[in-house]
Amino acid sequence: MHLSTVYFRRFFIFLFSLHLAAFAFGAGSPSKKSTVSAADREKEAIELYNSGTQLLFESNYEAAEKALKKALKKNKKLAEAHNNLAFALRKQGAKQFKQALKHYNTAIEIDSEIAEARMYRGVLYVAMGEEALAKNDLKWLQSNSQKLAVELEWVIENGKEKEPAQFFGVSQRI
Repeated sequence: MHLSTVYFRRFFIFLFSLHLAAFAFGAGSPSKKSTVSAADREKEAIELYNSGTQLLFESNYEAAEKALKKALKKNKKLAEAHNNLAFALRKQGAKQFKQALKHYNTAIEIDSEIAEARMYRGVLYVAMGEEALAKNDLKWLQSNSQKLAVELEWVIENGKEKEPAQFFGVSQRI
């Protein structure tokens, strides 16, 4: 075998080995985004949720919206946060109704037993002139949460929500 062929093979094997080593060492390296553990993200999500919920009780709907959106960035599966975000959006007026409905629906998709979202989705339907849809939520509530059913029934009968803002359907601290 010619000497240059031997050197070429050794050089090729050397380069290939370097490539494999770089791949192997890089494979186990955590990405920059994973520096926060899942438990820490969950804790942050709950803290932001609780903060946003407190802002709802203070009727600071825009600030509540921001905190609840941050909570959902940490954990998009928090049904309670979707429910309370929808409440904050709905209380900001008709221009936010479409987004509010999206979040009520998402809360119900995540947790089909979340009575609060069904109650206030019914309130939203009344505000949107969709009484038949509100009555569907009322039927569900009559079987699953009598207290919230009574409140939604009042809204349907009166065509408006109680004032000042009531928090029958706001999910509490988690």
